[in-house]
Amino acid sequence: MNNIRIATRQSKLALWQANFVAKQLKQHYPKLDVELVPILSSGDKVQDKPLADIGGKGLFIKELESALLTGHADIAVHSMKDVPPDLPEGLQLAAMLMREDPRDAFVSQTYTTFADLPLNAIVGTCSPRRAAQLLSRRPDLAIKSLRGNVGTRLKKLDQGEFDAIILAAAGLKRLGLENVVSEYFATDFMLPAVAQGVIGIECLSAASDVITCVNVLNDAATAACVNVERDLVRALNGNCHSPIGSYACLQGENICLYGLVQTVKGEIITAQHTTTLHNANSLGEELAAQLLTQNIII
Repeated sequence: MNNIRIATRQSKLALWQANFVAKQLKQHYPKLDVELVPILSSGDKVQDKPLADIGGKGLFIKELESALLTGHADIAVHSMKDVPPDLPEGLQLAAMLMREDPRDAFVSQTYTTFADLPLNAIVGTCSPRRAAQLLSRRPDLAIKSLRGNVGTRLKKLDQGEFDAIILAAAGLKRLGLENVVSEYFATDFMLPAVAQGVIGIECLSAASDVITCVNVLNDAATAACVNVERDLVRALNGNCHSPIGSYACLQGENICLYGLVQTVKGEIITAQHTTTLHNANSLGEELAAQLLTQNIII
């Protein structure tokens, strides 16, 4: 290929990710001409309503996928946690880059740790998954919806709207904002969102030249973990309304998947399962079956 066009959202983090992919491609193909195609997504247009009320995380990628299908871009760069388990017909994931920190970060100007939060503290997040896990540990907390890009969320914290906010560690690290983090939550304290910390590249299924070009950026270990995480959410028929956590990690020749859901009664249900990499294709469904035997209703 002589040139490649990258569809991306217009947020600072999305542009960082798209530029990172562009630089990685240029390292492999020095003569490749790379062009960014910034697009304003539906998810970015509406900032005053919870995502679950306007269509879910898929709204962050809808217009980018449209650019692929109409030929206005060759690839789309996504935060994989925004990508629904099932893609539109004619599209596929061509690569997943090595995972950044998958953890969630506790950010506060006043309190050093989550344990320091006073009674009835106001915590900002727009994630049902985060809210469910926070309230399971601290039912007294007041969870307040927090939308917007990273800069907007930090500004709202600065303005005193919240005692603390919860953000993805990966985004803060990529933007050079590690200094704002008060505490990183271990994954066994707060299970991450599916594919959290992973950059994915989507393209047309029929674009074999594009697939070959970007596949050099694929990290096999990351892809193996993300695929089983997405399989779990798919098997549970999860959506943006569903407080679901899913995180996989490699342990030698094995892969371990952790899952979490909140029932309609507010109960947190967790499960984990380990299998060999050779049998990883069924891991997500197997863990979903474990969770479903506990009479959950998502």
